[in-house]
Amino acid sequence: MKKNNFIYTVVMYFLIFVLIFPLIILLIWSITNNWPWPHMFPNSFGLRGYRQIFSFSNKTIKILLFSVWLSSVVTLITLIISIPAAKALGVYNFKGKKFIKILVLAPIIVPPLTVVMGIHVTFIKLGLANTFWGVVLVHLIPCLPYGIRILTDVFEIIGESMEMQARVLGARPMQAFFRITLPLITPGLISAGSLIFIVSFSQYFLTFLIGGGRIVTFSMLLFPYIQSGDRMMASAYSVVFIFTVLIVLLSVEKVVKIYYKTENHFYL
Repeated sequence: MKKNNFIYTVVMYFLIFVLIFPLIILLIWSITNNWPWPHMFPNSFGLRGYRQIFSFSNKTIKILLFSVWLSSVVTLITLIISIPAAKALGVYNFKGKKFIKILVLAPIIVPPLTVVMGIHVTFIKLGLANTFWGVVLVHLIPCLPYGIRILTDVFEIIGESMEMQARVLGARPMQAFFRITLPLITPGLISAGSLIFIVSFSQYFLTFLIGGGRIVTFSMLLFPYIQSGDRMMASAYSVVFIFTVLIVLLSVEKVVKIYYKTENHFYL
């Protein structure tokens, strides 16, 4: 028994190290001016990257907040579409159900370039190219598969028995959904929403193509530094990227927990 506990502890610490070590290197690079091979430690440090990001004369913070807003809108719309679709796939049985489940994953399997070029032409004709809503709509392509897939698994687990009991007792459809189903699927919504937000927040190619350079997101500022080889700037932007996502996701989870405790719902 002690041997098993020792192996488990070693494996856990190893996995933690594997996850944390790259982040530590990223943090060091974000404040490093020069770190030549084969030196174990950097030769000099600086805050050039963070000064540029948080400079009052720079639009980086404004773009960062805009990116959070855009990804939040994408997340909300994706979840609204995913809930009924996932319920249909998770609860009901019908012909072609397995095929539709596979088809839902097509935007992830098929390279975006093969689809987005045609969408770009269509968006130009519809006047959606180079617009906020055009970018929001194109972000739904890679986000919907994650939302539908995760929530489908959730609905397969909870079923609709409790919602049907509420309906039998006289609850209207919307009452049953908001009072019974929504609290039950909230953990799944947070999981799906977190992944959707990250996918949308990290989109570069789709935003660049449909946004046409007029809709600028934080990822569009980050990728050029990665390609240019400026490790300090790329690392500083990456650190801000990671911490922004963490802050948003932790804030949402905290707010949801407070709400459900206040409303006396069972959640987590």
